[in-house]
Amino acid sequence: MPEVTVYSRENCHLCDEALATIEAVAEEVAVAVEIEEIDVDDDPDLREEYGERVPYVLVDGTPKFKFRVDEAELRRTLEG
Repeated sequence: MPEVTVYSRENCHLCDEALATIEAVAEEVAVAVEIEEIDVDDDPDLREEYGERVPYVLVDGTPKFKFRVDEAELRRTLEG
């Protein structure tokens, strides 16, 4: 099962868009997808590491997207 991790924060319209894209693609692909959202503002270390670079998206621990998620590329990645 692919795991998608989204580093985000509250009141972030790009984060909302990224999550909506990820959720839509996850519903369309033939594999189950685990989505974990992590609010960088809940952890001082993450806030320092990511700063304004959110959303930041990893698939199976590998960085894949920053700011915007490419729907077609995510689909290809998840379907492997």
